[in-house]
Amino acid sequence: MSIAGPLDAQVRRHIYDVLIARSAAPSAAETAEALGVAGDQVRAAFERLADARALVLDRESREILMAMPFSAVPTAFVTRASGRSYHANCAWDALGILVLLKQDGRVLTSCGCCAAPMQLSVRAGTLEPAEGLVHFGVPPRRFWDNIVFT
Repeated sequence: MSIAGPLDAQVRRHIYDVLIARSAAPSAAETAEALGVAGDQVRAAFERLADARALVLDRESREILMAMPFSAVPTAFVTRASGRSYHANCAWDALGILVLLKQDGRVLTSCGCCAAPMQLSVRAGTLEPAEGLVHFGVPPRRFWDNIVFT
């Protein structure tokens, strides 16, 4: 599916602007107020964006859970850049935040097997050498079967 129209694009842009500025996702109500549109229009845009796989919404609240590569909830994958911390959905997304921000920074996480702290650093746009490996428990073609688990 594609994004339906100008409001969806405006809502999506607002979400990312807020995520980048404050390391937290805006609610549907905050988005509606900021854009000067009705809350039901923003909620419908959230649903269309979720259908287009541009967002993942919480099952119950229908608020933002993920706006890839960002997680709207705390995770074990923290990206630090320019004095801010952002939560990511996985190690790949944590590095993706640095790409999106066009900034160097660090990814802080831990080993999935032994819980030892792990850090990845990007300097001058290049991933610095580090020990460890990234494990994908699900083949990429199946990520969207259960994107929250993946």
